[in-house]
Amino acid sequence: MNQNNTSSVPKLGAPGAGIPAIERFVAKRMIFWKARRTSREAALNLFLMERGLILQLLESTKPDLLATRVLIKRLAGLEDSSRYWSLLMTLDHLRIVNKQITEVIESLCAGRPVPLVASTAAVKPSEQVDATVIQAFEKACGDFENVVSTHDNLRTNLKFAHPWFGPMDAGEWQFMVAFHMALHRKQMELIIRGL
Repeated sequence: MNQNNTSSVPKLGAPGAGIPAIERFVAKRMIFWKARRTSREAALNLFLMERGLILQLLESTKPDLLATRVLIKRLAGLEDSSRYWSLLMTLDHLRIVNKQITEVIESLCAGRPVPLVASTAAVKPSEQVDATVIQAFEKACGDFENVVSTHDNLRTNLKFAHPWFGPMDAGEWQFMVAFHMALHRKQMELIIRGL
């Protein structure tokens, strides 16, 4: 359902309202279980695969449609407020999250408290984002890859709390990035179907 006209913006849940409790419960168990059984290298490969798939989606879409907002059905794990985004808005969200998680991993691996407060409302994209976000997304992905690759052990004693899933070590945050990118890749696929 293509709804790029701002006069017909749908009424959605507030940013940061979260996801249903059952989805939080299932996602938390899955993330923690898989993060403990996935090596740093395997988690990085999942991230790189999702990055490549996302870039392929962008390349397969006409440039003049990248900023078109589309109302999609809510996917499990996706806040209601995130259902009316464009491909570029979704990419901007991933850029913001990947950049912040890179900072989280750096701090945890250095044994320093994380100087951020995790908030899903604070990582929403700009509605005015343009195609320059593609390069910024690539930089954020490259920075994430570099930071993860420089640390031998991401199983840190120090943890940082995710707003939905609670305290997580650097390895769990690393796995979370690939999991998060996969969710938003599925969102992008639905956006493309609605263009």
